Amino acid sequence: MEIRSILTKNKFRFKKSLGQNFITDTSLLDAVVSDAGITEEDVVFEIGTGAGTLTRAIAKVAKKVISFDVDMSLKSILSETLSDFPNIEMHYRDVMKLSDDDILNLTKGDFKIVANIPYNITTPLLMRFIESDLPLKSITVMVQEEIANRLTASPGTSDYGAITIGISLKGDVRKTRRVNRHVFYPVPNVDSAVVRIDINPKKYVFKDEKTLKTLIRSGFHMRRKTFVNNVVNVFPNLIKEEITNILKSFGYDENIRGEDLSTEDYIKIADIIFESKIQQKENTVQPEIYEDDMYFDEEFFSLKEGEEIPVESRIDIIDYEK
Repeated sequence: MEIRSILTKNKFRFKKSLGQNFITDTSLLDAVVSDAGITEEDVVFEIGTGAGTLTRAIAKVAKKVISFDVDMSLKSILSETLSDFPNIEMHYRDVMKLSDDDILNLTKGDFKIVANIPYNITTPLLMRFIESDLPLKSITVMVQEEIANRLTASPGTSDYGAITIGISLKGDVRKTRRVNRHVFYPVPNVDSAVVRIDINPKKYVFKDEKTLKTLIRSGFHMRRKTFVNNVVNVFPNLIKEEITNILKSFGYDENIRGEDLSTEDYIKIADIIFESKIQQKENTVQPEIYEDDMYFDEEFFSLKEGEEIPVESRIDIIDYEK
């Protein structure tokens, strides 16, 4: 099936605001499905249908695909590209506006997520599902390589951030392959990567989720400040000496920064703070927990909205890497 000719026939215009870059290489599409571990027993929640190329690859293997896209102009295209797969259920809705009950009414139980989503909503989308109590087994997403590096980073590296810890609390994450920008249509300005997150709600045990999330917020709020200075701004009843002593009990220097502490460290410190009944400062303006991970290259999309795709951008060589 020639996706480009179908797009041209339907006079489809790519929308920069929706981050639309479609994958056309069938070998890569099958590889993504393989990376996601999709089987004939799986119900798959796909976010960002696009032209339906990944949707088709999933449907060849999965029991059912429930796919979402907000672009109504794709209807005529998807009615053609998905017509031969009765196990695909298409919805033109914003998945972020669905409640857990809405999702469960669709999936009827355990499900996996596979998505090639606009990169500017990667963080809120991932955390919406990871922090839920839904029976989600795994998330496999195509993301900008910079984001993939952030999701899989180790403590003490520049890529390590609040999102790294947030994902690790309930998920085991790994990068399954790098993806050259030339597998997308139109060709974006950056390379990508496939990331798989296996959900494990019982991975860690901690005393209080609110305290832990507040500690993560504070630890990465001002990256140039020490962990101690960041934390006492949010927990005003906790003096510097107390948090310093907590760090020293774990063998850390008082000048350590938040990015040098592991997920386990954050949990241990949060547990101590919670047990001491020290409350966060109620009138403190709290940063979004993952706000330091929200800003990535806005130039991923290489065309202006409505701009025609030049002939010279045609993909001649497909190159993607494990």
